[in-house]
Amino acid sequence: MKITEIGEFEFIKRIAQKFKVLPENLIGIGDDCAVIECDKDNCMLVTTDMLIEDVHFIKNKISAFDLGKKAVAVNISDIAAMGGKPHSAFISLGIPPETNVEWLDTFYNGMANILENYNLFLLGGDTTKSHEKLVINIGIIGYVEKRFLKLRSGARIGDAICVTGYLGDSGAGLKLLIQDKESYDPDETYLIERHNCPNPHVTEGVWLAQYAEVNSMMDISDGIDSDIKRIMEMSSCGAEIYLDKLPLSQSFVKICEKYGWDKYELAATGGEDYCLLVTINSENYDIIANEFQKKFSNPLTKIGKVLDSKSSFSYYLNNKKINLKSIGYDHFLIK
Repeated sequence: MKITEIGEFEFIKRIAQKFKVLPENLIGIGDDCAVIECDKDNCMLVTTDMLIEDVHFIKNKISAFDLGKKAVAVNISDIAAMGGKPHSAFISLGIPPETNVEWLDTFYNGMANILENYNLFLLGGDTTKSHEKLVINIGIIGYVEKRFLKLRSGARIGDAICVTGYLGDSGAGLKLLIQDKESYDPDETYLIERHNCPNPHVTEGVWLAQYAEVNSMMDISDGIDSDIKRIMEMSSCGAEIYLDKLPLSQSFVKICEKYGWDKYELAATGGEDYCLLVTINSENYDIIANEFQKKFSNPLTKIGKVLDSKSSFSYYLNNKKINLKSIGYDHFLIK
């Protein structure tokens, strides 16, 4: 059996079974971060992500500075997904021998920029030789008060499924980069910027985590199609998503129309938007959404509903049940 037959997430479940069951004060595989109890009131959050050239990024399609920022940002987003604040970072690189030192200087300048913006400390890491491709591995440590910790496993039947930002912009930006055009119009440039320079929703995550009615939370890295299924698995629930309710930017809609892309399918499966996916007690959604709008001048958009465990996952478009041709991102499954 090849790994392409089971996919990334089935493989993760397979290897997780080989290790000891964790004590109650630890949370490991299955959430955005590992959670380590510090004391009766506080927890440490630990996350790590690997980015590999030509898998996660195309080196000649992103500046060294932006790549440095993005490599850190996607990890900070994991801390945000748990309601935490990032504290410090570890940076490890596998560097091809022909890599230009000036390029590496600029890459690290990008990392230093985002670490400074979020008041993080660099505590260490490792550098080694890679024979062909650049390999980037970032680890981030953060902290959260235990009472504000949000997990993927907390969703409740009837919860409103919500997102804190636009969907599809990053996926569209990647499609434009792959086209290898010589120039881009302003809408295309905006979408490429959204792909290359994500902004983790740390402040939004900390704010939402203070509400007991916010039952579960994670960041959107692989697309709604993949990420809502992780909440479903961890919370033992079903879900339905309303495609016509997905928040789409004007630039995204324009470019989808320009190239004939299915805007709903791309918004649901594109991935790397790095806003937050949240489930909220439906009775409290309006109050929290109104306060969110006042606080951040952006909507907390309801895009679906949590169902009981006997229900499957479904998409609806204008109240009609439909299927998508594509699926959310999985490293080993062919889309």
